[in-house]
Parts: sequence; structure tokens; C-alpha cells
Amino acid sequence: MPDKPVVAVAGATGAVGQEFMQVLHDLDFPASEVRALASARSAGKRIAFGGCGDVPRGQLVVQEMTPDSFEGVDIALFSAGADVSRALRPAVTAAGAVMIDNSSAFRMDDDVPLVVPEVNPGDIAWHSGVIANPNCSTIQMVAALKPLYDLARIRRVVVATYQASSGAGAKAMAELYDQTRQFLDGARDGELTIEAFAHQIAFNCIPHIDVFLEDGSTKEEWKMVVETKKIMDDPDLEVAATCVRVPVLRCHGEAVNVEFDEEVTVQQALEAWEAAPGVTVMDDVARAEYPMPGLLAGTDGVYVGRVRRDPSVPHGLAFWNVADQIRKGAALNAVQIAQLLIPKA
Repeated sequence: MPDKPVVAVAGATGAVGQEFMQVLHDLDFPASEVRALASARSAGKRIAFGGCGDVPRGQLVVQEMTPDSFEGVDIALFSAGADVSRALRPAVTAAGAVMIDNSSAFRMDDDVPLVVPEVNPGDIAWHSGVIANPNCSTIQMVAALKPLYDLARIRRVVVATYQASSGAGAKAMAELYDQTRQFLDGARDGELTIEAFAHQIAFNCIPHIDVFLEDGSTKEEWKMVVETKKIMDDPDLEVAATCVRVPVLRCHGEAVNVEFDEEVTVQQALEAWEAAPGVTVMDDVARAEYPMPGLLAGTDGVYVGRVRRDPSVPHGLAFWNVADQIRKGAALNAVQIAQLLIPKA
């Protein structure tokens, strides 16, 4: 990997693709070139770019993404859907580029590391051309779990998610806006525009993210179970998840209950989080200070609060965590993976 890699953003016109561009700028990623790639219908569009590395501030012309688009590319940041990622993987790796994929296409493949840089950065060493970005809700949870796991092995995790519309893409965010306007204008069942979700999202909660599986769980819940085990490198870790879509634009919230093999106190947990990279503690109940999705949109961290003992198990803690799904839950995590690939001076 060169010190100043050529970076391609696949799916550059989508919500996460646009955030890739913003994060590359915000982190001043040391790119020598940034290519904006998208479908044929977006080719020729110009998108604003704040610049990074040797790439100046200005506009990038979107190029149609084809198998030939990756010649000369070192790092390909993908957020174009699982089917596109699968179709273009051979072209990306044949060109000598590393694909950092935000879709679910390769996350559970044995030859593909599933990486959260604050948790398992060493796993990038065994990639074979593809590194997977975990599911957004998994990323923020394992970032909060890792400092605790370093104190004592975690036996079991029970999590309920409160997931923002941003997790379903730009169209879903627009639908929340549109339905809210319609609802406030007097529209009700049968009159609201419902396309991105199975049901009304405005002034509602939907316990249904992705498809249902045979056991009654959803694929989103399954992802949190299997991805957590893989990232934490602990196949015996028990995880139970309930994933809910809520009428929030950006930032997922999670209520997490953790059972340890041995005692971990609230104070020990707080101290571990305070020392952990990427984690911010907001936990002052006297001043009603705790993480809230509506106030943390656009931020980079994983925020924890409402930390307390869980008396229902011998060694248990409960906490609440929040992170921006588009930033740490997608684009930021992927670019941080890319940073790990850059040779250290």
C-alpha cells in the first residue's frame, strides 16, 4: 500500500457515499486521487468535495462504475449494495485494490475480516483483498463492549436497538420528513406515503428491520448476533437482539444488558470507557446528562450513559449507547479501516 493511495468511492451519490467524501475530508486522508463512482444514470454529475491529502477542494465528476474503474486504485470504499459488491469484487481485487465493503455481502465469509478499528484492528492482517465493515448497530455496540470485555469475559449480551431512519438510506430519511408533514397536516392510515418501510414511521416504532427469518427473528437481529461473535472472536458469547426502527433521522440508540463471568463494578466500567478510544461517557443523572440521538447527529464517537448495575444476573451491568449511524456506523468506520492500511512512518 502506498503512502498516498488512490481512493475510489463506489456509490458516491448515496447517503453513505456522500459521507465517505465528508469523512475523507474531515480526517484529511492522505489520498493522491479520489474517484467518485456510481451507476450510469449518475455519470457526469458533479459533487462537491472538501479535499484531502493531495486532492484539492472542488468538485468531482461522477464516473460510471464498471469493472475497469478500479485500474490504478489502491483502496475502494464500497456502499453500493451487496449485489454490486459481489459482482465487482473480482475486478477490484484483480486490480490490486483493497475493497472495504459496507454491505452485508462478505461479513461472515471466513476469508474476510470484519473490523472495528477500536476493537480488532489486527484482523486486517489476514485480508485477501476484502475487508468488511460491520452492521451499523453492531459497530457501536462492540465499540462499547470491548473495554468491558478487557475487564472480564462477557458471557451474555441482551440488546434492544432504537434505530434511526438513516439506517435505511436517504429515501427513508426523506420518508420520515414527508410522513411527518402529512401527519401534521391531518393525514392518517391509508393517506400516508409508505414506501421505504413496512409501516408508517412518523410518530411510530417498527419492530421490523430487514427480512424475517424462520425462527421469528429478523436478519438485522441475526447480524448483531453473528457479527458480534466474529468481531469479539468469541463463538461462545451469547447475544439476544431486538431491533426497532424509530422516528429519528440520524443516530441509533441501544439499551444493552451485559452479564460477565465475574464482578465488574459501575466505576470500573466508567473508568474503562473513559480510557477507551472512540468512546465518550455522558453519565450524570443528577444533571440529566445522557446520550440522545437527536443531539449527537454528525458526531464521530460512541457515547455511553445510564450506566447501572443489572441485579437480574449475578454479574451484570446495564447501559445506553448512541452513535451516528452514517458516521461511526458506516463511513467513518470504513475510512478508519483504510487508515490502518497506510504504512506507518
